[in-house]
Amino acid sequence: MAVDVMGTSSRGKDAKSKVSNGTRALPGVDGRTEMARRFRDIASQIVNDQGGLDVMSESRLQLIRRFAAAACIAEQMEARLANGGDIDINEHALLCSSLVRLGQRIGIDRRAKNITPTVADYIASIPGEAAE
Repeated sequence: MAVDVMGTSSRGKDAKSKVSNGTRALPGVDGRTEMARRFRDIASQIVNDQGGLDVMSESRLQLIRRFAAAACIAEQMEARLANGGDIDINEHALLCSSLVRLGQRIGIDRRAKNITPTVADYIASIPGEAAE
């Protein structure tokens, strides 16, 4: 059983922040902006690659959020470069190194989700077998 050092175990979903209960990606951010949508897309795709939220620790989820934020910044810099603008190559290199380190900690291999039905689920799915 997990130790609740913050005294939050009795709090329901309504007592959690909008970020914690999944109704907002970032605190105080309009989720409709292009960058907020991109952040959410990157984070959710990585979560899916890692097997889904139900197998995710909070610390891994936080690393994924940091990765998504850094990836958004890198994409902004690269768009500026592709449009003929200047970027700080040292800043970009540092950002790329951070992404590599975060990616190593998160894991870059996709994890298969177990979708094999239980014996009971399989039997229940057979027409006429569930009633017997």
